[in-house]
Amino acid sequence: MRRRDLLYALPLAARGAQRFEFRERTPESLEVLENGRPALVYNHGMLLAEGVKEQYRRSCYIHPVYAPDGTVVTDDFPKDHPHHRGICWSWPIVRFEGKTHDVWAVLGMHQRFVRWKGRRVSGQSATLEVENGWFEGEKKAVKESVELTVHAAQDGRRAMELKLEFEAVSSPVEIAGREVKGYGGFGVRFAPRTETVLRTEAGVEPKDSDMVKHPWAELEGTFGGKRAGLRVEDDAGNPGSPAGWCLRHYGYLAPNYPGLKTVTLRPGRPLKLRYRVTVFSAT
Repeated sequence: MRRRDLLYALPLAARGAQRFEFRERTPESLEVLENGRPALVYNHGMLLAEGVKEQYRRSCYIHPVYAPDGTVVTDDFPKDHPHHRGICWSWPIVRFEGKTHDVWAVLGMHQRFVRWKGRRVSGQSATLEVENGWFEGEKKAVKESVELTVHAAQDGRRAMELKLEFEAVSSPVEIAGREVKGYGGFGVRFAPRTETVLRTEAGVEPKDSDMVKHPWAELEGTFGGKRAGLRVEDDAGNPGSPAGWCLRHYGYLAPNYPGLKTVTLRPGRPLKLRYRVTVFSAT
């Protein structure tokens, strides 16, 4: 056994280290590690993949996300939808001061990092708090607050909780899902895989669907020869819960909010949304 592997096999107390730690992966990305191995990466810089159009440069999302066995389950800049990005939260219809923008497709308004609010670790979790903004040029329209808590892996599963708040800065901002299909808000794009299975509380979902209500949905597949998956749970306290979902076998899950309706963000009245994500290694 290599020394590095032997070190991981030792109890935490013997290693004299915290179970979780934060590490700067690049100047634009912060990594959360559990027992020295990556759990996920939060991207706070404006990123663009090589060969992708400048219009798709973006920030404020989670990718890659790792199953406990190290399998990467999310994707970024996929060729079929280059605006898709790991785990993110954005809307395709954003109306601000007479103009309509598409934060989801990175058109006209962008999410950008503002400041770190906090980082803390305990024996069983790591929490990252961030303030971002939605910017039209240099004008901030929305203050976005993110609290991400990653829990210790157990029995091949690792859970994380996200608390999101969105508040208009000065003028009201309207948000809505895409016309007809309703997608928008929280969503996950999955890495390439084979043998894909989509499930909800109703069982295996053989077809793609839009705006069918579910309390949770998950996608499982074979990623580079390893079986893994990820489940998203719509918190019962979220407005409109349970949400109508966007379910896609090509690799996308999203609990749509507000769907085909329009919600207005106002100063001093933040919209609060919570989601639980569980990534798992399957045998």
